[in-house]
Amino acid sequence: MDAIVFEDRPALRRPVLVAAFSGWNDAGESASGAISFLRDRWGAKRFAWIDPEEFYDFQVNRPTVRLVDGITRRIDWPGAEFFHASLPERDVVLFQGLEPSVRWRTFSEAIVGLGQDLGVDRLVTLGGFLADLPHTRPIRVTGSAPTAAEAEQLGMSASRYEGPTGIVGVLHEASNRAGLPSVSLWAAVPHYLPSGPNPKGTLALVERLAMLVDVGVRTEDLIQAVEGWTERIDGIVAENSELTEYVQRLEAAADEVGEMITDIPSGDELARELERFLRSQRGPEPSE
Repeated sequence: MDAIVFEDRPALRRPVLVAAFSGWNDAGESASGAISFLRDRWGAKRFAWIDPEEFYDFQVNRPTVRLVDGITRRIDWPGAEFFHASLPERDVVLFQGLEPSVRWRTFSEAIVGLGQDLGVDRLVTLGGFLADLPHTRPIRVTGSAPTAAEAEQLGMSASRYEGPTGIVGVLHEASNRAGLPSVSLWAAVPHYLPSGPNPKGTLALVERLAMLVDVGVRTEDLIQAVEGWTERIDGIVAENSELTEYVQRLEAAADEVGEMITDIPSGDELARELERFLRSQRGPEPSE
């Protein structure tokens, strides 16, 4: 764990490690939003961070400068941090960071090594993917576990996905190889929405995570944010007749399928999302 810098080593009780990454794994900023919300709600304190020097391309993820006391300039480097929350039911370690640019295996092994060193009993990752679903229906949270038996016990599906993966997939492989059980939760975010945070996806992940690890979390503020967001999106859709018709078709399809879909996103879904994400990184084509 040479890549990890400790500020403190908290004493933990039945800890679980929850991780989320910004980037391709984070449609609608649902996953990173969930970690940020839980950090604030639980008063989590940073105790360690990953040295970004060996894992990030600073021309892609540039550091930022800010003024301290209006005089001194400080550089904030992109990277990844660990936070500790002490709850009545158990302790939770929250990990939040950018998807690294290079050395994914070393990066993942460092996170898994920290989890083992702290004695966590499970790794849970959060993610968001773009899907052909309407914003007017509940967000679908799908999940996967390493074995069929564990998936059945947790009410999830064993992963059958094959195709492009992000740091979340590499982290799970490293975790399972090291003998640390891992579970993945994904929120299906409507693909036609404007870019930016999707609090509805964040709320769905927070609620599913709380049930999975058996902890309590108050979500009144997040529910209020979802209500305001939904009202704004409804207004945007209502102003466009073609978009209104498209959402109605998605609603009809979603109602027909109902709750039968429990698997993680298909290869086609994630491949389409990867293409969208790469296009957003390149910017609009000249013809656009």
